[in-house]
Amino acid sequence: MTLTHVRLSLSVAALLCVIGVSVLALAVPKTQALIALESGDLIRGESFSAVYYLGADGFRYVFPNDKAYFTWYTDFDDVLVISDAQLSDIQIGGNVTYKPGVKMVKINTDPKTYAVDAGGTLRHVATEAVAVALYGTAWNTQIDDIADGFFPNYTIGEQVLSLSDFTPSLVTADIIDISTDKNLVESVDFIITDDGYESIDITIDVGQGVRFINEGTQNHSATADDLSWGTGTLMTSDTFIRKFEEPGTYTFFDSYDSSNTGAIYVED
Repeated sequence: MTLTHVRLSLSVAALLCVIGVSVLALAVPKTQALIALESGDLIRGESFSAVYYLGADGFRYVFPNDKAYFTWYTDFDDVLVISDAQLSDIQIGGNVTYKPGVKMVKINTDPKTYAVDAGGTLRHVATEAVAVALYGTAWNTQIDDIADGFFPNYTIGEQVLSLSDFTPSLVTADIIDISTDKNLVESVDFIITDDGYESIDITIDVGQGVRFINEGTQNHSATADDLSWGTGTLMTSDTFIRKFEEPGTYTFFDSYDSSNTGAIYVED
């Protein structure tokens, strides 16, 4: 039979503020100096309660609510408070999905119950017997509702028909952290100076990002020749990351000095 699950859900607004309320209970010192950050850090600003994960690609990823957060972490002890200005300089890369294997999920408008596999892949748990095999006789206490608005963060995979198709403990053990789950890789730096682009070309893999950094004293940019993308104005010390999801050659120029040109070669 198809699994169904009914429970009272917090409103989307309530879900969004739960995690913030928890973190706001912590003392928040006023921070002025830049804090050195590393991939995997948990961060928040001084004025805003939302907690983010700093991915290996240099983007920050949003925890949609406390339930998603607590599939990855047990408390807020390691959250770093940084200045609002430093936080705003880190681009948002997307939302964090549930840690694979920890919980099953569903949405109110879909009667199916799903196991969460790597990379935010949802796999329909076909029957109650399968659910018991995966999560025990109390399987129905291991289901969280996902707000409809966050459902597109996930993709739909193959059904789970038996324990051999999906073993929660093994799936969880395979995922070291959120960067691993999302297959995030370090972005490559592209330096811009007042003398021009430090390199005229760069080669990356599909899905990798390029971090454009203005180390000059004047405004600069990297603007696609066909104007399909660009960094916008980069003032001194500004950065901008763009991911390239399709193989090909991407040529660009500095809109403040069109004699500066470059190319990114994206290999499959």
